[in-house]
Amino acid sequence: MSRRSCLKALGAAGCTVLSVGAGKAHAARNFSGWPDRFGMLVDLTECVGCRGCEAACNRANGLPAPEVPFDEKSVFEEKRRPTASAFTVVNRYSPKDGPRGPVYRKVQCNHCNEPGCASACPVRAYTKTPEGAVLYDKELCFGCRYCMVACPFYAPAYDYGSALDPRIEKCTFCHERVKAGGIPACAEACPVEAVRFGRRKDLITLARERIRKHPGRYVDRVFGEHEVGGTGWLYLSGVPFEQVDFPTDLPDKPLVEQTKGFLSAVPLVLVLWPAVLGLCYSAKRYKEEER
Repeated sequence: MSRRSCLKALGAAGCTVLSVGAGKAHAARNFSGWPDRFGMLVDLTECVGCRGCEAACNRANGLPAPEVPFDEKSVFEEKRRPTASAFTVVNRYSPKDGPRGPVYRKVQCNHCNEPGCASACPVRAYTKTPEGAVLYDKELCFGCRYCMVACPFYAPAYDYGSALDPRIEKCTFCHERVKAGGIPACAEACPVEAVRFGRRKDLITLARERIRKHPGRYVDRVFGEHEVGGTGWLYLSGVPFEQVDFPTDLPDKPLVEQTKGFLSAVPLVLVLWPAVLGLCYSAKRYKEEER
């Protein structure tokens, strides 16, 4: 471990200790939400599984090329989750109900209105922006990975290749592009407009209108409208959501509402202890390398 890394670890642990008190207030604080925030609407009945969104995401974020090329369909033989080198993935399903043929589902961070990751983070490395993105600051993170546990969608991915430089990787909602007046790369690349970008409230209206006009095509539910307080990403489906691996047992209230009491106790029990262990480990490694 370099001197810089050691100092970083010591500093992170110190911040964690100092955040014990602040963590309680953070866990109990609700995000009021941003009424004019953006969102995305994914229509599973329109997705053709081309993986163009995956390729566009990798290009926009400077991610490496995947081991399996984007035009290779064998990738659908297993269910994938976002990783540090793939912020979004598309999975294929053959549900028992609904129309014949496969159903494709795009998976990424859903950018919750009141994100559990932000509430669980003891050093406030997450921020819910007015535009709707939930952003992560790697400079504040010390690698506890509580955000990964707190996320009901298992979206944050840990970059295990940078063990000495703790880092979570996930979809950024192309925040910089959106702030500059653009749209997320995945929505821009979709050839069939299965992924739509817009104001969240407008997308909900659009989704409800599609269900009203085509009741035989869609399940009467907009996933993400209410789940865990609502998410930035919304979904329409022609088959029951549980058949394409959506967690359908989530409460409507934000998860932080369910866990306020627990989170208030977390810093003392779980945050401080691993921080102290990390501090001891880093100090020991640094001392050994200095000899």
